Amino acid sequence: MHPCIAWAITYIDEHLDERLSLNELAAKAGLSVWRFCVVFRQHAGVSPRRYIWGQRMRKVQSLLADGESPASAALMTGFYDQSHLCRYFKNTCGMTPGQYIARQRSAQAAANCNREREAA
Repeated sequence: MHPCIAWAITYIDEHLDERLSLNELAAKAGLSVWRFCVVFRQHAGVSPRRYIWGQRMRKVQSLLADGESPASAALMTGFYDQSHLCRYFKNTCGMTPGQYIARQRSAQAAANCNREREAA
């Protein structure tokens, strides 16, 4: 992997709660914005923007599964507010964060039931 892109991916993953502009990322990587986007897509398989939003969604899902509220998950992952997170989450996942939490809880309860049955 191109060292500038490896650095950018690490930087993005560590700064998901901040505003990440392509101009800033490209400048820090020592590339023009256009070149940064081309090289990033070649190595990561998606554009820098898609990578950032994908990482944010994975982090939000992880935080929600760990019991964080949608409002705090939104702040920890760079969304403007809970409303912004809810709109993006629903467009991306087809359900609201609350519905996602409910599904996670029911899946966890089903897994616990299955474990209890196997143990008995």
